Amino acid sequence: MKKSFGIFILTLFCLGQLLAQKTNAYKILVGTYTQKTSKGVYYVSIDKKTLLSTIISHSDKIDNPSFLDISKDRKHIYTVCETDGGSVQALSFNQSTGEFKHSNIVNSGGAHPCHITLDKTGKWIFTGNYTGGSLGVLPVKTDGTAGQPTQIIQHYGTGPNKNRQEKPHVHSVNISPDNKNLFVVDLGIDEVVNYTFDAKTGKLKEAQRIKLTAGSGPRHFTFHPSLPYAYVIQELTGKVTLFSYKNGLLKTLEEVSTLPAGFKDNNACADIHISPDGKFLYGSNRFYDTIVTFSINPKTGKLKQLSQTPVGGKVPRNFAISPDGKYVFVANQNTDNIVIFERNASTGLLLKTGKEINISMPVCIKFI
Repeated sequence: MKKSFGIFILTLFCLGQLLAQKTNAYKILVGTYTQKTSKGVYYVSIDKKTLLSTIISHSDKIDNPSFLDISKDRKHIYTVCETDGGSVQALSFNQSTGEFKHSNIVNSGGAHPCHITLDKTGKWIFTGNYTGGSLGVLPVKTDGTAGQPTQIIQHYGTGPNKNRQEKPHVHSVNISPDNKNLFVVDLGIDEVVNYTFDAKTGKLKEAQRIKLTAGSGPRHFTFHPSLPYAYVIQELTGKVTLFSYKNGLLKTLEEVSTLPAGFKDNNACADIHISPDGKFLYGSNRFYDTIVTFSINPKTGKLKQLSQTPVGGKVPRNFAISPDGKYVFVANQNTDNIVIFERNASTGLLLKTGKEINISMPVCIKFI
């Protein structure tokens, strides 16, 4: 009896420790470029009180796993390999131990895939192939491995910027909240292409083409968490476009700059996210090296620029807002650091914490 009671108490203690670990730490996955010292995908724990970070593990060498997504059960990771060959690497992942195992690697549907996302069922993978100017649809098999593409859609056309828009450049693939549409952002042809999506068959069918300002170079896209609006950030002109979103269709409403008035130096926007409360929108300015903060009008969805926050590094790429909305983690590609900012929930402004994570050429951050 005493022995059984002791085992019971020990079990409760272990469960309590596990729960405390989950509660007291943020866990993130980091995708990288591997031209320097990075090994591939990194698994990092960050103490919520002290913001001190621990790199728990990393994958074996993977070529440029720049963007990734993770299955709902957190047991499988899917990452692009941003190379000429263009591939998707599937990994099995043990969140408790941090162990990564290579599952399989398949064709992404085009050269230099730079974005990847799963549909809401977790049964389909979408890839955006930058140099290939295409998007791919890949099935997820029952064992969690990735299947070969079942559909590859090639974009065509050019834009006025001869150096950057000589052909299509698919830069992001974005599934709608209801899982019925895929919005594909193409930097090379200044378009967001809307495809209807059949989750049973994995088939995409073109439904709408939204032409943006010529030479704008749209890049990343996000839906508002509760209002009928969507936003895209433009790499080449440094603006954000607001759309209304109704019945699966987009309508352009306005464009606003991510930069201070009168700024004319070199800049290239990268990423865009909205706070969990839906009150603020953030965008990353590469080369100007800031995160811009906008307030969102709850009635119209329109943006008002509030601040420019230096990122504490060079060339901010992807960034991520913690699920509780308290912090923003910014991946600075050229200075090999992820800088952590505290977010004021009332004003939306970002504050320095003095804490950072040192990983070579970070590109993508995903909270687990």
